[in-house]
Amino acid sequence: MSVVVPAFNEESRINRLIETVRSYFDSTRLSWELVIVDDGSDDGTATMVERASLADSRVRLIRLGHRGKGAAVRRGLMEARGACRFMADADLAVSIDHLPRFLEPIQAGAADVVISSREAAGSERRGESWRRHALGRAFNAAVQALAVPGIKDTQCGFKMLTAAAAEAIMPHLIFDGFAFDVEMLFLARRAGFRIREVGVICEYGPGTRVTAGQGITAFVNILGIRWNAFRGRYAAVSAR
Repeated sequence: MSVVVPAFNEESRINRLIETVRSYFDSTRLSWELVIVDDGSDDGTATMVERASLADSRVRLIRLGHRGKGAAVRRGLMEARGACRFMADADLAVSIDHLPRFLEPIQAGAADVVISSREAAGSERRGESWRRHALGRAFNAAVQALAVPGIKDTQCGFKMLTAAAAEAIMPHLIFDGFAFDVEMLFLARRAGFRIREVGVICEYGPGTRVTAGQGITAFVNILGIRWNAFRGRYAAVSAR
């Protein structure tokens, strides 16, 4: 099992993330690795992860220049070694204890990509501002109209892919920002991978960072996904 986390200036919580993931997996029988992709942080994030990796070889650091969350996740998923590869955000707004909800459909052979949903049965939002919620639902309406109809929540950052799905999709992704998730799911569906949404409890903290400008850029990029598909730039994507 690989846990892939993009990190940009996360020195205030990266040690907590590492210890939480280690504690969780040490209570299970799963073999694991934690792949933290530093997206060009200018604080102590990378140094902290490097120190942790020297103490525990299951913790790995990948250093990148600052390109965006999508680029960091893409690199991490491609370099991960696990048969299942789990994307998570550094804030752990969705608890790592939810992991069995993602793993079970894959182990049962019912899904290749399992995504967290704040709209599915059993989900709950805690501490979300009305503004963020309204922007999120407006964005999802555009996503469903233009890219992946039927998927109620593309932007919650916790997702699991089989190794086969990750290796087939990641090399073809183009967008580095917040539209990364939409592009990934668009290509997963296009390639014939089975997608499952699972309800999660999501707790929003003061460090959650999404701006209106990022939302506008992501919307423009959704149009770009459709344009790329029309031009045949995704034609090589297929399930293995």
